[in-house]
Amino acid sequence: MQQPSVGRAVHYVSHGTPVREDGTQAYVSVCRAATITEVSEETPGLIGISVTNPTGMFFHPLESGGCRYDETGTDTTSGGTWHWPERV
Repeated sequence: MQQPSVGRAVHYVSHGTPVREDGTQAYVSVCRAATITEVSEETPGLIGISVTNPTGMFFHPLESGGCRYDETGTDTTSGGTWHWPERV
């Protein structure tokens, strides 16, 4: 795994809203642009980030639990994860 460091660009997978009884969601889990703001020294892959959304910024610092690494970049079920940007 590449080593996360402050200032690196990553992708954040949002939580989305709870699934309704009919199976729909008001907001689905999506991938957003983010920047690493801090890196945990104790837990590999755990970082604090600032997320850029179309409606504003969201901050996910280590002190509130941080954001865990999803190696596959496909975990849209739990949300709140990060992964390296895909190469295109």
